[in-house]
Amino acid sequence: MTSRKILRRPTPGSPSGWGKNLPALLRRLYAARGVSSDEQLSYSLKYLASPMELRGIDHAVQLLATAIAEKQRVMILGDFDADGATSTAVAMLGLGMLGLEHLDFRVPSRFADGYGLTPGIIARLEEEGALPDLLVTVDNGIAAVEGVRAARDLDISVVVTDHHLAGETLPDANAIVNPNQPGCPFLSKNAAGVGVMFYVLTALRRHLRENNRLPDPQPNLGSLLDLVALGTVADVVPLDHNNRILVEQGLRRIRQGEARPGILALLEVAGRDYQEISSTDLGFVVGPRLNAAGRLDDMSVGIACLLADSRDEALRLARELDTFNRERRTIEKGMKAQAQELLASMSLDLEGLPWGLALFDADWHQGVIGILAARIREQTHRPTIAFAPDDNGVDIKGSARSIPGLHIRDVLAAVDSRHPGMMKKFGGHAMAAGMTLRRDDLDAFSEAFDRAVRDSLRAEDLEAAITTDGPLNSGELHLDTATLLRRAGPWGQHFPEPLFDGNFRVVSQRIVGENHLKLVLQPEEGGAIIDGIAFNTGPEVPDYTRTGARIVYKPDANTFRGRTNLQLLIDYLEPLE
Repeated sequence: MTSRKILRRPTPGSPSGWGKNLPALLRRLYAARGVSSDEQLSYSLKYLASPMELRGIDHAVQLLATAIAEKQRVMILGDFDADGATSTAVAMLGLGMLGLEHLDFRVPSRFADGYGLTPGIIARLEEEGALPDLLVTVDNGIAAVEGVRAARDLDISVVVTDHHLAGETLPDANAIVNPNQPGCPFLSKNAAGVGVMFYVLTALRRHLRENNRLPDPQPNLGSLLDLVALGTVADVVPLDHNNRILVEQGLRRIRQGEARPGILALLEVAGRDYQEISSTDLGFVVGPRLNAAGRLDDMSVGIACLLADSRDEALRLARELDTFNRERRTIEKGMKAQAQELLASMSLDLEGLPWGLALFDADWHQGVIGILAARIREQTHRPTIAFAPDDNGVDIKGSARSIPGLHIRDVLAAVDSRHPGMMKKFGGHAMAAGMTLRRDDLDAFSEAFDRAVRDSLRAEDLEAAITTDGPLNSGELHLDTATLLRRAGPWGQHFPEPLFDGNFRVVSQRIVGENHLKLVLQPEEGGAIIDGIAFNTGPEVPDYTRTGARIVYKPDANTFRGRTNLQLLIDYLEPLE
């Protein structure tokens, strides 16, 4: 494991006035995450921000209401990641529930079309005789200036629903709903694409109800919250209070068995009990299987799984997605090995590496470069862009992943301002972004990217660190704590799942499954013997039985042969001596 500093999350003074009925441990953890009132821990839907605060939503609602009344043909233009897939499914299901009859969807091909609405997609729809009256983008569109223009030139009305940061020029859409567009007062700037679309549906439902146009029986849009939760967690947007409400409400539906058959099927093929899932399962179990379709093949498979009405059909598609995910892992493993060789050729140690890494291999797969960039970022603690060849043989496509404290899209904007035209296009978030440039410009771009990163960071920002919530005492190291923490979320980006650290005597250790380290532990101050496991350590590890270990861990419930015991899931460990 790469050496890291262990930092402890500051804890405010003893909370007062709220959380009086909570266990002391939870009060401490919540306070450290900025909670200062009971309302911030209330996940009732009544605390959601009003959809009418979203700029442009009234225009979007009017266009959709007209489409329902006039039986217009409406097409949803999605995206090829989990947020895009769930956004598409929510739009298809929700608009259908609200009375739209002529509804279809398209998802751009990662390989043939690239990201978002493009003129090429509009041209292909025209060739097929499939032009809609109204086109609704979900999880994309804020940067589709040319694509929206191509649609409007053919008299297609366009509603953009998105959450990505806006560029200097907005598309000339009939309506734009995006909390991150200039002038939007909506409080939750962290909404995922699926959350934005859900808000549009709730506003449309209100409009139809006020005008006595709701279908009978009246639709319950709350039935879509399992999809909203999945897309929100899988897109790793910050879990502010508004997003935690959406995620928690969706998790409750899933645990009650009221989720879409596709979500239940994806959990089943992964061997997870839907009654016990947490937000972590959505992010690390369901999300990757859904994403695998867009990475390797066609996200339409993933959307079809989410839209499936029967368990049998959902299971068939979930197994297909699981196969894609296994293939993705194999490809990723090979690409990571190639990246390791490339890094080794650049420098013998981290100190010699650029501050901003831009890596390319002609054999890398476009669908996996985002994951590869994340893996290299984790290893080097440097903002990383992994590039793969575009299908045209001239350009390369890059996927960037950042480190805390560096807004990666702002860095790309700085590169673009200094070198106009070097990047053909770019966009993204604070922690992830994408871009396209000419293969011949890679060396110049690499230098410009490294320079822009150096302008934004200090040397100490490149020191890998892991932040914990401090130690658990021996009285807290038991199974009840693991159960308490699992249900105390939803945990996620900017509301992190609790991590703890402590010193342990290592009673025994062994490698299992070739790469995982199984430990038997005892707290340094004494107490019960506890199992621990560190995944993917590799077969060569220090002998911790001689030195003891400082361990960063999460308490977990592990069931084996019908018995459930406490197990520590180890994120990081280092010898005490």
